[in-house]
Amino acid sequence: MEAKTFPSCMADLEVDLMHPNRTLVHGLFEEHTLVHGTPRRFLTYIPENLEYCQPCLVTAIPSGVHPEAYLETSGLKDFAEEKHLFLHVAYPEDHWNPDGSDADYLNAIYVTIQARDFYITMQDNIYLCGIGDASFAAHQAAKRMASEWSGLMTFGELNGNLTQDAPILHGEESQGEVELKIMGTRAQLPVWMRISERNSRENCSAIAYWKEQNHVTGIALSGGGADEIWAPTPVRVRSEVNEEYIAQVRVAVGTEDFSVKHIEQAWEYIGLARRHRGQGRKCLRYFKDPIACGAVKWEKKVDGIMRTWYEYVPSSCTPDKTWPLVFVFHGRGGTAETFFDLSGISALAEERQFIAVIPQAGIYQQKEHGLRNVLVWCGEYQGKSIDDVKFIREIYADIQTRYGIDQSRVYAMGQSSGGMMSDVLGYAAGDIFTAVAPWSALRSNDIMKTNYQPGSRTVPTMWIYGDQDFLCASHQEDPELPFSPAPSMRIAFMEKIKSRHLDISRVESWSDCPITWYSFPNEQGIPMLVAGVVSNMVHANYPEESWISYDQFLCQFTKDEEGNTYYRGKKVILQS
Repeated sequence: MEAKTFPSCMADLEVDLMHPNRTLVHGLFEEHTLVHGTPRRFLTYIPENLEYCQPCLVTAIPSGVHPEAYLETSGLKDFAEEKHLFLHVAYPEDHWNPDGSDADYLNAIYVTIQARDFYITMQDNIYLCGIGDASFAAHQAAKRMASEWSGLMTFGELNGNLTQDAPILHGEESQGEVELKIMGTRAQLPVWMRISERNSRENCSAIAYWKEQNHVTGIALSGGGADEIWAPTPVRVRSEVNEEYIAQVRVAVGTEDFSVKHIEQAWEYIGLARRHRGQGRKCLRYFKDPIACGAVKWEKKVDGIMRTWYEYVPSSCTPDKTWPLVFVFHGRGGTAETFFDLSGISALAEERQFIAVIPQAGIYQQKEHGLRNVLVWCGEYQGKSIDDVKFIREIYADIQTRYGIDQSRVYAMGQSSGGMMSDVLGYAAGDIFTAVAPWSALRSNDIMKTNYQPGSRTVPTMWIYGDQDFLCASHQEDPELPFSPAPSMRIAFMEKIKSRHLDISRVESWSDCPITWYSFPNEQGIPMLVAGVVSNMVHANYPEESWISYDQFLCQFTKDEEGNTYYRGKKVILQS
């Protein structure tokens, strides 16, 4: 197999509108990343008909092999096709060095493949594999960036000591890119090691290191092809909502040569984990597949584009009654599938008994000469705006043919581009939506490619964003507001102050760590506009935001058949 180069202008490639988020290229491609200012080559294999936003596997292959040939002879190519993965092949310039330079090379690949220039990966969900003498470099890379990688698999002996005082690198988002900086904190990481010498000093050192990282307790178990399974403590001290202690250290001992069956065996465990951005560092949780969790996937052609959404209906939502309906919107470059997981919406729907709908955005060309099928709300294709409000109205009409919907309790929430979309629906579709809770964005004409006329009804709004959010937060003191939104978000927020006839000086503030709240009530004392600023959070969300949005705000509002809004049963009087 010969490596190709990516097209210089990805915008020249046509999008299959019946499969709008399918990758536009497939095959083996040559890429480059910068390591301390020096270019290093790696290969990227994209299976045919792969949908974007799938996990990535960075595989460091043994020294002395031809990378293009090894991809096929090792079975890695077939593995990527079977598991629907983006596969990235790293190889040494001569041999794998234990001095740290090759670890930096592997971590640089992590950063490069999130750039979204030629394909769109599942952001932050990148797994690392080392084979043969590449194993130690993979351990070094994972240690330095333990809070970034989603899992580590190695198949070979270690040729150096994994010292415990090496720095850990941490990634944050800045203008949509990943920057790395030194952090001194511990982060869990699922690990699978296949070795032949269980008691060598180097292997024992690595096992001990990862056991400490992963809060391991008790004795080793075995099973699933592993001779030792070291499980973490079942008690989560840090957070019950944001992070699960799921990172095990699994050790398999054997002398047979590496084959793809070994990686298949390891992937059964390693592939369960996902990284999620949120408050503080990225957190690790088991992946919640919508279909496996009981959601149903629907598709419908709207304005020439095949659109997708998931519906999650708890068993308690029986057909003899009507139930609240909550729309949940993913961010730019995400999918309905990934946001079902990120938002934790199924657990909330079960506990609070409502029907959840997770739609998938239309498409947009994010970068000049770049991909034309980045999923984003209120985007465009070939100069034509995509009417996502129309799409949501069609879902709403469709779902009412199957379920009893309480039309007085229809809500929207979402993150980033999905936050903007939920705010758009509060602006333009108040005839349907009772209240909205956008996260990490508000309706902004600077971002949207589709403009809408305002509806006749004022919709209560709760906005949550991080104080380190590049899109939403400003680090300069605001002249009027007691918090500091970025200019474009400030314009949208002040429009809401004006349209609701709220007194900007009449603000109620309180702190409920990690969120500082600012509520702008009307003359009745009803919170028609609320902002929540999350400390130490970048452009992200965490599952608790779903619970906070629904419990503290959305479900407090209802409306009657005439469209009048009620807050906790009290009619809202709107000023003209």
